[in-house]
Amino acid sequence: MHKQQELVISYIGNGKSTNRYHLPFALNRPEKIKVKTVYQRTLGKGSWTPVAGITYTDNLSEMLADQEIQAVIICTPVGSHKSLVEQVLKAGKHCVVEKPFALNLKDAEDMFRLAEEKDLILECYQNRRFDSDFLTTQQVIESGRLGQLFEVNMNYDYYRPQVPEGEKNYRQDQAFLYTHACHTVDQVLSYFGQPQDVRCDVRQLLGKGRMNDYFDLDFYYDGLKVSVKSSYFRAKARPSFAVYGTRGVFIKETEDRQEADLKKFYLPAGHEDFGQDLPEHYGTLIYYDDAGLYHEEKVPTITGDYARYYDALYETILNGAPPLVTKEQTLTQMKILEQAGENLS
Repeated sequence: MHKQQELVISYIGNGKSTNRYHLPFALNRPEKIKVKTVYQRTLGKGSWTPVAGITYTDNLSEMLADQEIQAVIICTPVGSHKSLVEQVLKAGKHCVVEKPFALNLKDAEDMFRLAEEKDLILECYQNRRFDSDFLTTQQVIESGRLGQLFEVNMNYDYYRPQVPEGEKNYRQDQAFLYTHACHTVDQVLSYFGQPQDVRCDVRQLLGKGRMNDYFDLDFYYDGLKVSVKSSYFRAKARPSFAVYGTRGVFIKETEDRQEADLKKFYLPAGHEDFGQDLPEHYGTLIYYDDAGLYHEEKVPTITGDYARYYDALYETILNGAPPLVTKEQTLTQMKILEQAGENLS
């Protein structure tokens, strides 16, 4: 049997994004993905342990000139994304960009225009399409037991008042809308599609000129409202998902556990239970069947796996599969975020 062709990738940035949300998953696909290089502006800065077998460099031009590297993943602050994307694409590399994808819609459009000119793949890294709570909710919806959907509430809550209290001035790149709605808005667009209308309630709870620390976005479809809500001031988090239909309801209280494991440096490689829910984390499905009988049951959680993003990227670049995250989805999200935040200052 011939060895499967590898997708050779590199990273720009060597912080939390690269080390927590990318490398553990890319490295868990050794038969598909080869991580060759990590670029860091100041080598050795930070506390992340270098990974054996990866070259670390502070010479970006040299990395981009490496003919073996096929794709570059950008894991830097959003303000640097546009210029870095331009450098990567002009070097002839496919490019993946961490979310938020860009500071504004125009920058995002410019980035995609250049990718099309160069005939290269440009994608946003939307790993949370593979969150366990989101995947399980999809399975419940598709079972039909809820009947016709009319309301979906997606909440991503914290009680971290020190975060907004520590920001004394409004900065778009630190707005909760950009740093967190970029996760859940993509889930909405990827599963429910283009909305007919979007209504926004975006606040600065500490006052004008302070950090945006609250958002409530409502997406309207034919007969269905999907709400995405988050705040830094929720002393008790709302359910991760609450889905209502004409025959029942599904409530998933707790979120995907991959991040919690990663924070403890409990990594997917070698741990079959990585990111898995225990039975006490399972969601509750309540519904009435065709005979009008009441049912209440726990729904085992589908295991999430952010490495599935890399599976999809491999298929797109090496086998010509359609991109997992489309240009249209990314631009729609940028338009929604820009309009939702237009009154922030």
